[in-house]
Amino acid sequence: MLGASENTDPPPPEDQRPQGRIRSLLVIGWCLLLGILVVVSIIFIRILFLRTDAPLVPEDASDYPKGTAQEPWIPEPVASPVTQEPAAEDRPPEDPIDTEGPGAPFYQPLPSPPKRILGFVIDDAGNNLEELEPFLRFPGPLTIAVLPGLPYSVEAARRIRASGKELFLHQPMEALGGQNPGPGAIYAGMPAETIRAVVEANLAEIGPVAGMNNHQGSKITRDSQAMETILSVCHEQGIYFLDSRTIADTVVPDVAKRLGIPIEERDVFIDNIQEKSAMIQYVEEGLRKAAWKGSAVLIGHTQSHALASILEDLYPKLVEQGYSFATISQLIQDPSQ
Repeated sequence: MLGASENTDPPPPEDQRPQGRIRSLLVIGWCLLLGILVVVSIIFIRILFLRTDAPLVPEDASDYPKGTAQEPWIPEPVASPVTQEPAAEDRPPEDPIDTEGPGAPFYQPLPSPPKRILGFVIDDAGNNLEELEPFLRFPGPLTIAVLPGLPYSVEAARRIRASGKELFLHQPMEALGGQNPGPGAIYAGMPAETIRAVVEANLAEIGPVAGMNNHQGSKITRDSQAMETILSVCHEQGIYFLDSRTIADTVVPDVAKRLGIPIEERDVFIDNIQEKSAMIQYVEEGLRKAAWKGSAVLIGHTQSHALASILEDLYPKLVEQGYSFATISQLIQDPSQ
């Protein structure tokens, strides 16, 4: 229609409209990619030039143990536990290493090897001097117990003392089986005064002695009152007591503990069987007990003819293996020796 205004510009082609959107997306994508590259480059540079051996520094300057925020903290060197001098109260009581000097190292001493001590006792001396002689020649410590009232009791005691062996009174005591214990014996039902008189008379005959042990006595060593009297005499005379343990339920250890008197106890009878192989086996049993508990008491008898030669043959071998020999009084005085 004439006089009406019309737009004469043609519209843009339809295929040019999405191109503007694509350009915008490409610009945004390139910006994101550039940002990622910048971040990655920064991280790489920090990793490349960061000193990994530098000490860690707290972010807050107030957390520094010393110095300032401009002066990073360097930790104090830690003392080695080997060279650090311990406090006096932390040291073992007996240290063979001198730690008193400045900078002297401290060493923990090695534990001592276990001690294996053998105490051999030979009973029934006094019957025969010829049977006694081989034991007097034994090269190591030995305790020999003499029975009282026999034809050779006094002479046997004299020879034992002269040889340097330890002398004990082998005190006869009543047994449960009714066997004859021999002269100078203690019987059940004896009053304390009689028991005391018997023991003192036997000590006067055989003594001086280092101690006594019981001959038979399975009935008396179960009697608390009788054993209290016997142990009291031993304590008054300054001698020791060895419980031969002829019965399992002996009261001697309990009575001795109540009286505060130290005693020793038999571990093995060597010659219950009078064969050489059997006696060696019993000695080996004593060795095992000594290795287990530190010491062992082994009892034999003078009438065992092969026993003296067995002990003499074994002595150097046992010493070489680390066993030591002691008398009964030595064991009672110092069980750890």
